[in-house]
Amino acid sequence: MADFLLEIGLEEVPARMIAGAEAELGKRVGELLKRERLANNGAKVATYSTPRRLAVLAEGVQAKQADNEKVVMGPSWKIAFKDGTPTAAGEAFAKKAGITVEELKKIETSKGEYVGATVKLIGRTAAEILATDLPKEVLAIYWAKNMYWRAGKPERFVRPVRWVVALMDSSVVPLEIAGIAAGNTSRGHRVQFGEKPVTIDAAKSYVEALRAASVVVDVAERRQIIRKALDAATRTVADARWREDEGLVETVTHLTEWPSVILGDFERAYLDLPEEVLVTVMRDHQKYFAVEDAQGKLAPHFLAVLNTQADEEGAAIIRHGNARVLRARFKDAQFFWDMDQKTPLAKRMESLKSVTFQKELGSYYWKSEQNLAVANALATILKSADAPFDEAALFKAVELAKTDLTTELVKEFTELQGVIGGLYARAQGLDERIAQAIYDQYTPASTEGAIPSTVEGQLLGLADRIQTIVAMFGIGNAPTGSKDPFALRRAANAIVKILAESELPLTVGDVVNASSVSDAGKAQVNEFFRERLHFYLRDVRGFAYDVVNAVLAAGADDVRDAIARAEALASVRGSEDFAAVSAACKRIKNILKQAEEKGFRADPRKLGQLALEGIDLWDRSKELAPQVSKLREQRNYGEALALIATLRPTVDLFFDKVMVLDANEAVRSANLGLIAEVLRNFSTIADFSEIVTG
Repeated sequence: MADFLLEIGLEEVPARMIAGAEAELGKRVGELLKRERLANNGAKVATYSTPRRLAVLAEGVQAKQADNEKVVMGPSWKIAFKDGTPTAAGEAFAKKAGITVEELKKIETSKGEYVGATVKLIGRTAAEILATDLPKEVLAIYWAKNMYWRAGKPERFVRPVRWVVALMDSSVVPLEIAGIAAGNTSRGHRVQFGEKPVTIDAAKSYVEALRAASVVVDVAERRQIIRKALDAATRTVADARWREDEGLVETVTHLTEWPSVILGDFERAYLDLPEEVLVTVMRDHQKYFAVEDAQGKLAPHFLAVLNTQADEEGAAIIRHGNARVLRARFKDAQFFWDMDQKTPLAKRMESLKSVTFQKELGSYYWKSEQNLAVANALATILKSADAPFDEAALFKAVELAKTDLTTELVKEFTELQGVIGGLYARAQGLDERIAQAIYDQYTPASTEGAIPSTVEGQLLGLADRIQTIVAMFGIGNAPTGSKDPFALRRAANAIVKILAESELPLTVGDVVNASSVSDAGKAQVNEFFRERLHFYLRDVRGFAYDVVNAVLAAGADDVRDAIARAEALASVRGSEDFAAVSAACKRIKNILKQAEEKGFRADPRKLGQLALEGIDLWDRSKELAPQVSKLREQRNYGEALALIATLRPTVDLFFDKVMVLDANEAVRSANLGLIAEVLRNFSTIADFSEIVTG
């Protein structure tokens, strides 16, 4: 066994792209080793990365493939042999296979008798395989953006390749990636180690060799170093803690090779600005961590993660420079805040006519009018259901929701769109429900985020998103494959999440119908939401794929109802009785499909032709159906499914004793009518035939 190391050295890669590429490289190398029979069951593949490198270390690699045998097929036996004598075709096949004619075998296939030969395959060395196949795997890694950097050369990669290390134990594997031949020398930290080469004596010494060159290649280790350094720096301030920010931790982890942390200060006067503004400036613009006091209030400090170790004098210079940059940003924010307050949100409506929403659709003034129409339709449904909400606050929030796009603060800090509108509404004395709805309009931003905290915010979020989806679908901008430039999937995910986690008496159909969707486009939009609900149930709520398919086959309009049905189905799917009923439903669907293909018709009017077992099933079905229906109306799905499972003995006896597709037309029609009715009666909660049993 040997250890194999591959390191690709690059110009600095954007932090957001590194984790995915590191995982893909590890997967590709692991699959290549397995595919080529170079990795046994004990093989271990570890991945590493920094802004300047991607690396993979595979332990337990076979130095050479084991020899193997495989059977190759030749011409038919009649062509290869005539009267027991090999023909020219038979001799040619034997020669090609590298064996004698006497070693040819007769192989029986579904198409007849053919000539076969057992060919011995001599195993190739790992170095030979890796040198041939690995460069193609590396260059096939997906990047959101690629570039050409060698004139006249076809390869594209995220950044230029500068060096390659490829070692099998201590021997260089002679491969080449993008014109760079592999060797055993890497590069250390640009500042702390310089540009002199770092020799990797053996694959297994890679991590420590780079550590000696001031590079921590293990991402998890760097992350832990940063967290501990943040803790240590914060402890120098009494009763303080750094504000947890997992996303920022990941970003700075992928921005550094040898991280350290410094604590800086800013003037307390800036704390008069909203925390959202201060934290956004620190986080998104400077990659600084905020510091808070014991009560969770922002403190006048920041934490910066450096990509170097600085002595006390150097740290003071860096701290001063970082504070000066941050102070300038805060001054800009304060200036924009004060300037924006001179024009109330209500007076900004007219300015929205000059802000383009989408060139084929219109301005944000048009968008606001469309949102208002959708919100009005949704409000009508809530009023008819006697659902409590403030209609006036809702309409005012929808009207003013986009006005912060005209503010200087949002122009400077675009990520605060909506949040600034809510803060300005509050600062300008508008009703708190209006302010909170505007503030929350873009939540949830992901499937992990919280939904708007008020009914008005939820309705604003629904109206804004469905209007965007329907309008974009209407001009042919629906998502295709992996492309979704207008983030319509994210918008639909948010709609599904709001419907799932709020108390709004709304279905997907209610939301879609509240928009200006055309009759022609409605089916496409509904199918789009069905896909998004499938994603929510499967990937967000964690239901098994067959449970999701079964539930959605029985209806995908009421999101909370679908969740309740999925929960009930997931809880009973493991019982023997329910598994048997599910198998029976699948059998019924198959029989009905066969009958349709043969032109047989179900006729419930001929139920008098049923056998005794069929009559028993019919009677039991009629007895249970209304009880199940009542439980369905009460959304008591657990009891309903338990009741359906009691059908098992009657169903089993029916299929044991009755030939459904009887030769007698009247009996067959009666049997088909019976099973079709049973399936219809008990498939309103879920299509049980979708459940995988056994």
